[in-house]
Amino acid sequence: MDESGLSLTLSKEQDQAWQEVRLRKTTWLRSEILQRVIQELLVDHYVKTQDTHLTSEDKKFHETLEQRLLVTELTRLIVPSQTKELSPLLRLEKVDLLELMPPSEDFVWMKARLQLEVEEQLKKKCFTLLCYHNPSADSDSESLKAAKVWKLAEVLMNEKQQCQHAKNQQKERMVLLEKKSATYSQVLLRCLALLQRLLQEHRLKTQSELDRINAQYLEIKCSAMILKLRMEELKILSDTYTAEKVEVHRLIRDRLEGAIRLQEEDMEKSRQVLSSYEVLGEEFDRLVKEYTQLKKTTDDKRWALQEFSKDYH
Repeated sequence: MDESGLSLTLSKEQDQAWQEVRLRKTTWLRSEILQRVIQELLVDHYVKTQDTHLTSEDKKFHETLEQRLLVTELTRLIVPSQTKELSPLLRLEKVDLLELMPPSEDFVWMKARLQLEVEEQLKKKCFTLLCYHNPSADSDSESLKAAKVWKLAEVLMNEKQQCQHAKNQQKERMVLLEKKSATYSQVLLRCLALLQRLLQEHRLKTQSELDRINAQYLEIKCSAMILKLRMEELKILSDTYTAEKVEVHRLIRDRLEGAIRLQEEDMEKSRQVLSSYEVLGEEFDRLVKEYTQLKKTTDDKRWALQEFSKDYH
């Protein structure tokens, strides 16, 4: 058998296996759903017994159902012993449990009613699921709801396939996004390395030129600031000193300059006289001291004479 034939055979076997799995899964789900619905019926019965008064038929129905379930469950737990050494659970046999079964007439009556109760419970659940899936169906009639429920499985399957398809697309996009992110990261790293190299190579060349331009700019700005200050100074002077004030200041300056010239001439004359006296040397100093002493003595005697004359008069 060639490879194509072998692969075809394996594919058929795989399809059959999957069909078998789906069939068993469907069977299990049916029994599980039925079991849960029956358990819910019993729970609802227990709740109703606390709130409302039940009829005798309802009590009989639930008691028969519960008794049948319990006996069936216990019968499953009892496994026939293969050896004589092992005894069955609690030493009970299936025959012992079958004696606890409800009467056959009650069982037939309970089974017929149970079918109706299960159908009603399943219908409520289907309608609840339909209204949850499509809230607008809540106002529809019961027949229309039943028709929609009949197609609900197909609708849910299509939506599930759409969700799965969207999920697969999202996964593909995430993988593509991760690849692009990795590629972009590598490109950005290469760009950063290139920029770093360009900065290292050209920074020293451009920095000196930039410093020179900045120096020229600051120099020009400083010159402009100085000229602006000078202009403000001249403006202040122009506003402060009018033509009349300038003329008055000119006359004052001329008088002051004339007085300074006279003082300088007097100073020059005094300097010449002082120079002529300095020629005499120490003798001049002695004569000055003697003159000063005589002048002081004369002043003292003149003062004493004045005081004497005041007392005499």
